[in-house]
Amino acid sequence: MRDKKVAVLGAGSWGTALAMSLARSGHEVSLWGRNPEVMAEMEKSRENRKYLPDAVLPDGISCTADAREAISEACAAVYVVPAQAFRSCFEATNRYVKGDVPVINCAKGVERGTHMLISQIAAQIRPDVRYAVLSGPSHAEELAKALPTMLTAAAEEEETAVFVQDLFMTDGLRIYTSGDVTGTEIGGALKNIIALGAGISDGMGYGDNAKAALMTRGLTEIARLGVEMGAERSTFMGLSGVGDLIVTCTSVHSRNRKAGYLMGQGRTMEEAMKEVNMVVEGVYSAKAAKALAEKYQVSMPIVEEVNHVLFENKKPEDAVRDLMLRDGKIEHSDLPWDN
Repeated sequence: MRDKKVAVLGAGSWGTALAMSLARSGHEVSLWGRNPEVMAEMEKSRENRKYLPDAVLPDGISCTADAREAISEACAAVYVVPAQAFRSCFEATNRYVKGDVPVINCAKGVERGTHMLISQIAAQIRPDVRYAVLSGPSHAEELAKALPTMLTAAAEEEETAVFVQDLFMTDGLRIYTSGDVTGTEIGGALKNIIALGAGISDGMGYGDNAKAALMTRGLTEIARLGVEMGAERSTFMGLSGVGDLIVTCTSVHSRNRKAGYLMGQGRTMEEAMKEVNMVVEGVYSAKAAKALAEKYQVSMPIVEEVNHVLFENKKPEDAVRDLMLRDGKIEHSDLPWDN
């Protein structure tokens, strides 16, 4: 599937990188952003100097602040806006998306207040939406350079997932399909919270043992909640689960890990977010994840302690101590001893 027009809504680092990948594979890409001056400058300079410096936009990308122009005649509408902005963006632009044109979400987060996943928001606004989510271990800086990247395209209908796979697949971007939208979205959203914790651990100098344990037990918490919400456990062993968790907790490109690292070094949450200077989705998803854990009666002690550090001024070292001194547990409750 080549030579199609694709609308990419959101001109941050990830939206720009996806637009570049689509254009390199032969698609005509309309990259939309809210600010007319910024988009005009990107069109002229062929750069996204704020979010993805040093990357040159291919000729196949046109930059615009006109959503109607961007979406008109497009075969797909790819939404790459922050999770907390998805509702307002989709409400304002979905009128331009023709009925059978897929809406492909690339945001990773849970909406504050409602605690809804992006798929739930899209269906609430437009019940007939043909929805897919594209997620997995990916940093914009690497995809922009066409370094090998793999993602998961999840949709309720196999035909839609395969459409997304065919649309994005290149020699530098491999796409796997899945029917588990809920699991794919939960993995992408909650790994940001664990990455904040991993960054805090790194910032405090706790070392590799602590971070490995945090990531492993964090994945257990993510899967535990996901299964209660209707996801498949195997999804969390894939790209959108453990894959995304690894890259977000370990990479120098990870804004969530960086924010956590700064907090581990003594910065406040507000100071860390200001220094990162990009959206730190884990901060916004943390309260929602805690609320979902309470709703589904799922134990998520790491998520709970991250919330205490973020919003209740708990010292990170106290949070670590409380995690370490919890009552002893069996690691896998479904693998008991034979008595």
